[in-house]
Amino acid sequence: MDELTKEEIAQNYTAMGHSVDLINAIIAGDTMADDDAADKQKCVDRNVEHLELMVAKDFWTTENMTAVNAAITAGKDYTAE
Repeated sequence: MDELTKEEIAQNYTAMGHSVDLINAIIAGDTMADDDAADKQKCVDRNVEHLELMVAKDFWTTENMTAVNAAITAGKDYTAE
């Protein structure tokens, strides 16, 4: 795989933040509140999978993964109602 630029790494980190925000908002009931449980669950599961794939990449430097790891844990524990 080609080396990523600092800008590309930053873009990936920003995208991860969007997934973190979405997972947290769904869990809090602030997003997709009118969607059915299956759709909410699928969305959380997709975003958790994305975060798991991304956090395992070897191009990270000093990025803080605390919120990412917390969202992965929360998303895995989430069961849509």
